[in-house]
Amino acid sequence: MSITITIPEEVVQALKLPVLNLEQELDKELALSLYQRGALALGKARQLAKLTKWEFQQELQQRKIVRHYSPEEMNEDIHYARKSRK
Repeated sequence: MSITITIPEEVVQALKLPVLNLEQELDKELALSLYQRGALALGKARQLAKLTKWEFQQELQQRKIVRHYSPEEMNEDIHYARKSRK
């Protein structure tokens, strides 16, 4: 399923976003907002924003959005770090 959002022309004109990549900018803004609210996980938010993992994390850092870090993610990181040391 996909969703199309209709934005009135006067609102589009009032946006203070680069017109050249407006759709991508709106996708990024929506992804960051949903991630900040806890409505989307990092991977899905990054996918919506069409950014790499590192680009998305940079956006989070620049906007001072706290990264959600679940116990499962911590265990994955520990497991990966242990494998790398061998």
